[in-house]
Amino acid sequence: MSNQLVSGAVTVVAGGSSGIGRAVVECFAENGSIVEFFSVDSSANDAVAKELVDRGYDVRGSTVDVANPEEVKKFFDDVSRRRGRLSALVNSVGIQRYGTAETTSVQTWDEVLNVNLRGMFLAVKHAVPLMRINGGGSIVNVSSGQAIASQKNVVAYTASKGAIVAMTRAMAVDYAAENIRVNSVCPGSVDTPMLRESARSIDPDNPDRVIAEWGMGHPLGRVGEPREIADSILFLVSTLSSFVTGADLRVDGGALAGISLVAPSASSDSA
Repeated sequence: MSNQLVSGAVTVVAGGSSGIGRAVVECFAENGSIVEFFSVDSSANDAVAKELVDRGYDVRGSTVDVANPEEVKKFFDDVSRRRGRLSALVNSVGIQRYGTAETTSVQTWDEVLNVNLRGMFLAVKHAVPLMRINGGGSIVNVSSGQAIASQKNVVAYTASKGAIVAMTRAMAVDYAAENIRVNSVCPGSVDTPMLRESARSIDPDNPDRVIAEWGMGHPLGRVGEPREIADSILFLVSTLSSFVTGADLRVDGGALAGISLVAPSASSDSA
């Protein structure tokens, strides 16, 4: 649904070629923003950009490794030359690897933290100077419900997502006086390529069955759709949330609203 909530804005989306990031690119373009996005998948970048340009939107995709400082700096330098300013940054890049503290290799730990945490830090580092030109801006970092309550066997992923929420608070405090708001979203299970890859690892023949079962773990009885997360991010970037900074918005179908423990039935003679 288009309400032109970010009309005239210039938005950068990190991780914009698939999943939640892809939905953000489309959502923001439909709501009036110029969108510059990047990911490591050059063919997907080209396909997403072409589809949206053909629909009449001002969207450009680039191939960037978010964990590489030189590549990230060059991307933002190019955005500065092309657009001259920046209104919003949505950090939606992320990878998931499985393992405990014992089974996770140092290389895997570094890989996850470099992409999920270092990458967001680098993007903000280079986005803020462009937002100053604009007189302020809005940053949204995509974390996860696992920042708050973890599943088993995802120690690196959970550590990175918890750190994103903490980093977001620190950035919000650092830049509030410059009219730069920084918030995070913590989605529950969302029907993205990453979720489907996990589901296929459990049931290669019927991943939809697995996803449906995961959905039943949410009080709303289903997993989320990428556009639902994108719409929440749109709210946090738009003036509808002008007094919101340092916040962590759970968009999780109620997954973290309850606890898994079942209370014992009250005894018949209790009063």
